[in-house]
Amino acid sequence: MRKTLPFLNHDVQDAGPQYLEDLATGYWFSELLFAAVEMGLFSLLERVGATDKELARATGASARGFRRFLGALCAVGLVTNDGERFFNTKVSSEYLVSGKALYQGDSILWRRELQTNWRGMADCLKAGGRIDYTVQDDHSGRTLRTAKYIRAMDNVARTKAAELLGFFEGVPLKGRILDAGAGSGAISGAFLERFPHMSATLLDLAGVLDHAREMRGGEACRIRYCPANILEAWPVRRKSFDLVILSNILHAYSEKDLPGILASASDCLKKNGLLLVHDFFLEHRPVKAALSDLNMFINTYNGKVFPGKSVLKELDRLGLCCTDPIPLVTDTAVLFAARERATLRPLRIDAADLLISRILAGGFRKVYRLSAADIRVAGWADLRCRFGCRRYGGPHCPPNSPTPQKTREVLRDFTYALLLEGEPPTRAFQVKVLQAEREAFRAGFHKAFSYWAGPCSLCESCSSDGSCTNTANARPSMEGAGIDVFETARRAGAKLRTLKDKNDYARYFALILLE
Repeated sequence: MRKTLPFLNHDVQDAGPQYLEDLATGYWFSELLFAAVEMGLFSLLERVGATDKELARATGASARGFRRFLGALCAVGLVTNDGERFFNTKVSSEYLVSGKALYQGDSILWRRELQTNWRGMADCLKAGGRIDYTVQDDHSGRTLRTAKYIRAMDNVARTKAAELLGFFEGVPLKGRILDAGAGSGAISGAFLERFPHMSATLLDLAGVLDHAREMRGGEACRIRYCPANILEAWPVRRKSFDLVILSNILHAYSEKDLPGILASASDCLKKNGLLLVHDFFLEHRPVKAALSDLNMFINTYNGKVFPGKSVLKELDRLGLCCTDPIPLVTDTAVLFAARERATLRPLRIDAADLLISRILAGGFRKVYRLSAADIRVAGWADLRCRFGCRRYGGPHCPPNSPTPQKTREVLRDFTYALLLEGEPPTRAFQVKVLQAEREAFRAGFHKAFSYWAGPCSLCESCSSDGSCTNTANARPSMEGAGIDVFETARRAGAKLRTLKDKNDYARYFALILLE
């Protein structure tokens, strides 16, 4: 069963005492996870499971209260039970069992170490930046922390690498990789594993590369380690790399540093070389990106999560052709750049993913992808227009809008749709929907057609005879065309509720049909 944290189920329209309470207790969830990982609970549960008493003995915990602890883990979907025995769920088995390839326990516990600085957020805000809370220790202590960080980030990078490799399906990559700000080198390591005719240069601080050398082990014959500060001149040959990787590194630096880093990366590309930029961008997963940006403010001296358009603008200034940032299934996005547009063509990039990126950049809160078959058309929907709306009978409103039967016929000609989430005012929302539809047409979706929210509000007023003089831009509403907005949004993954008060926060939805 899929579980989500309760405070993540809230939308802005639900803001109230309970929303604030759930925000204030959000740390309960992370502390629950931290404790379970630290005790190695999920490794103990793998294979045959265990009872609460067996687990308490194995972890050295008191049996008193341990079943309640397991009950909480069940509630958040990390553990399940069958009678007296408890077992891992799929996510715990894949990512929280020590020794497995995608183990995330180290990265989870590393995030716990960042809590001290987060608790001093008010002090950071007063100081205007990071305050160093680190207790002074000897070299061995700093080395241990660096090793823990590298190990933690290596496991995170493995999950990202699998997604990044998907863009190269069927592409016969060969030649030299430059992994700048490489960390453990897990991203370039995944490319070396997939493409046996490639070699890699890892460029990072000397201390980081010492640990990367230990971790990469058997790949050593195909890896060169290049100690360097990414903000200074890169000690590698210009125009000599087929693939340059900047993965999760830009957000560790400031706006002032961004042009120099991208210029150095561009300078290393061969004529037909490819630049891969993988990072958080403010337009994608905006809540996570905003919190990651705040984490950079608190835990680095000048780190910042950038809007994708800032990176694109700088790459364009450098004379590179670019894709838009493409959202990944995980919480980051990737963009590709090259000196020539032809270099980008072999990449396996879904046109709809690029379109979603452009639509998000146009100011929508979220974009959901759904099958045309999941759009619910009901016979009763237009009754809400006929009985309850003073605009009934107006241009593009029932009965002057597509009937439910016509909408069903139209949907048979489309494969899927994008559900766009925005907010009032109505005219501004509808203008953005039109822009998104035109963006879809320009992207090659020649049949793209939109249904928006509410009666048409593009013009200040309709003509005196009631006829429309702006048919080029007018579109029907979802509900006026018989679409059950609530059920369709639910099927797409959005959560809706009726408003209790006319002053409550409202969200608007629109559909763009795509072939």
